[in-house]
Amino acid sequence: MSWLSRVRSGIPFLPKRQTAENLWHKCKKCGTMVFAKEWEENYSVCPRCNFHDRIGPTKRFEQLFDAAQYELLPAPEVREDPLRFKDTKRYAERLKAARTANGERDALVNARGRIESHKVIVGVQDFAFMGGSMGTAVGATFLAGIRAAIAERCPYVIFTASGGARMQEAILSLMQLPRTTVAIAELKEAGLPYIVVLTDPTTGGVTASYAMLGDVQIAEPGALIGFAGQRVIEQTIREKLPEGFQRAEYLLEHGMIDMVVSRAELKDTLAKLIGYLAPETKEAA
Repeated sequence: MSWLSRVRSGIPFLPKRQTAENLWHKCKKCGTMVFAKEWEENYSVCPRCNFHDRIGPTKRFEQLFDAAQYELLPAPEVREDPLRFKDTKRYAERLKAARTANGERDALVNARGRIESHKVIVGVQDFAFMGGSMGTAVGATFLAGIRAAIAERCPYVIFTASGGARMQEAILSLMQLPRTTVAIAELKEAGLPYIVVLTDPTTGGVTASYAMLGDVQIAEPGALIGFAGQRVIEQTIREKLPEGFQRAEYLLEHGMIDMVVSRAELKDTLAKLIGYLAPETKEAA
């Protein structure tokens, strides 16, 4: 073996899987390069500009639940592609592609666990699954989460992230608005808290229904929250909208939400709220 081969074999090269692509994360807002490990430890939030990147149900549950321990609730069975919808692709094909890429059954996932020893059911919408769009499966999963919370006498916390109703289901998607609203009424009649955490983005029919009906409305910093898009509104009223319109901070200033909470403080905030609203849900460690 030549001296060059001996030196080369003695250098502690990184394994092939630890390349520059997965060692670093580039912030989508300010472009800062952050160590991937630091990014993960900072809850997928940029340490420089505080940009809250979008995260899916698995990361959200691990960040929220005590010791990252939780149990997924089974997804309800619904009739798929009831309208046999087709645009450039069949709806059934789009669902199959989304499930393959995402690993989830649909855009909303429920789990049960504890937050600072408080029993809670948490639902998380995933924007990565067809833009978090609301169809019959999302409506059924939302109802299942509410009913589980009622059965277990604990709060239901929903993390919203959606582009609105699922166009491939047309009127059936819009029917989820009253359906979820009635479910929330049932939860409130049972005397249980309903807490909403608005994440980026929360728009369309989701905003027009369960996203704005919480006993407490929380938003992550910088989250886009609204019904129609800013450009549509400007074209309709023929006026220029204020800077930061439809962002979490603007909505807080104008009384649309109760608080803006950074991701690092979210678990403690939820634990305090649940402690105030449902102290009986705390269980011995």
